[in-house]
Amino acid sequence: MSNKLNKEQIKNLLPHREPMLLIDELTNIIKLKSATAIVNVTKDSFFVQGHFPGEPVMPGVLIVEAFGQAAAALTAAGIDKSTYENKLVFLMTVDKARFRNPVIPDCKLELNIEAVRSHGRVWKYKGEALVEGRKMADAQWAATIVDRKK
Repeated sequence: MSNKLNKEQIKNLLPHREPMLLIDELTNIIKLKSATAIVNVTKDSFFVQGHFPGEPVMPGVLIVEAFGQAAAALTAAGIDKSTYENKLVFLMTVDKARFRNPVIPDCKLELNIEAVRSHGRVWKYKGEALVEGRKMADAQWAATIVDRKK
C-alpha cells in the first residue's frame, strides 16, 4: 500500500462524490493505524456562500464528516479489497467533539486520525484537526462496515 492517496484513489475507496467528498488526499498512512487527511478549504467550497455570508466558516458537522471520510478511507485502504467490496462505512457515534477555532477559507485543514480499536465490523477512532499547527477541532467517533444494498 502506498503511503499517500490522491483524490482519485480515494474515490476508488469511498462512495462519496462532489460536493460531499471533502478529503483531497490521505498521507502518512500507517496501515489500519493512522493517517493525515488533507481538506483544502477554499472560497469555492460549497458551504462558503451560505455559512456565513461575509464571514465564511467551515461548519463543525462538516469537519466531523471529514474525520469520518478519512477514517473510512484509512480502513478501506488497509483491508483486503475483496473484504471491502460492496461494503459501506457508516458513522455510528461521535463523542467528545470540540470545536476550538473557526476554520475559514483558503486554508489547508489537516486531520490527524488514529484507529483506536476494532471489534468485528465496528471501529473506533480519534482525531484532531489542525491549520498551520493550530488545533481547530478534535473528536472521537465509531463507525461500522455494512453490506451495500444491491
